[in-house]
Amino acid sequence: MTTATPHLLIEVDGRPATEADLRLRALDTYGHFTAMQIRDGRARGMDLHVARLDGATRELFGTGLDGERVRAALRHALEGVRDASARVYVHWRPGPDAASTADADAEDTASTTDTASTTDTASTADTPNTTGSRPRVGAGAGGGTTLMVTVRPPVAPDGSAKSLMSVPYQRPVPHIKHLGGFAQIHYGRLAERAGFDDALLTGPGGVVSESAVANIAFWDGGSLVWPDAPVLTGITMALLEPRLLAAGLPSVRRRVTLADLPLYRAAFLTNSHGVAPVAGIDETVFPGDAALLKTVTELYEGVEWDRI
Repeated sequence: MTTATPHLLIEVDGRPATEADLRLRALDTYGHFTAMQIRDGRARGMDLHVARLDGATRELFGTGLDGERVRAALRHALEGVRDASARVYVHWRPGPDAASTADADAEDTASTTDTASTTDTASTADTPNTTGSRPRVGAGAGGGTTLMVTVRPPVAPDGSAKSLMSVPYQRPVPHIKHLGGFAQIHYGRLAERAGFDDALLTGPGGVVSESAVANIAFWDGGSLVWPDAPVLTGITMALLEPRLLAAGLPSVRRRVTLADLPLYRAAFLTNSHGVAPVAGIDETVFPGDAALLKTVTELYEGVEWDRI
């Protein structure tokens, strides 16, 4: 039976989210996630999403994340829903020994600052870690990973060309799709207030990385250039890149700076919504290349949808 896509559905470990579940996540931004579009109950690059979650979980929490657990959580949240936008978030739920590890962290912190308080951290014995203490995670911590799945209505590119405003910021730990992206939201809103669609993140010397919410590629007339800079390799980018050469579009990684922008004929963004052309960055306007955009878009749309 087909179910209408909810405005917002939130499940945690296969059940409706409780107040305690949401409190943990509201006060603990140490985690990571992946985002995808669902069509007819399927997602593009499902193996890549699972690998992304597993790799980030190992790096942040010192333990793996079973792919079937991720798929099962998604299937449960999507039951009856054919088309949607879905996200899977991973946090660490402290175990019963969280008090001792929190106390140890409080002692460590107290030795280096006059403002640390052991009273607050000690009170976390029977509650989620909401005070800023750092329960040790992984083997022996007594806790474990917890998955939150959100389901919203589906989103598709509107076909409009995007304008970007460069900002002096690069994401920390950029290879992980982590939580707590205050600066991305902040700069994105500043860009919108200035009349742009989004922000373009740059580093020292005007080195281009990515947009606030997408990867970016440039066309110099002979090859597609992905910025050789600290970025998150998005799923759409990862699906497109190996398919480009067979379509007659050589793809390279190269340092791109704001000063280089006039050298490029076109640019486009890629994220979980799909592919979108870039009209310009700051004062630089790209002539555009309709044939290029058509080829890239068709390549992505030709990627098979995977069973969850």
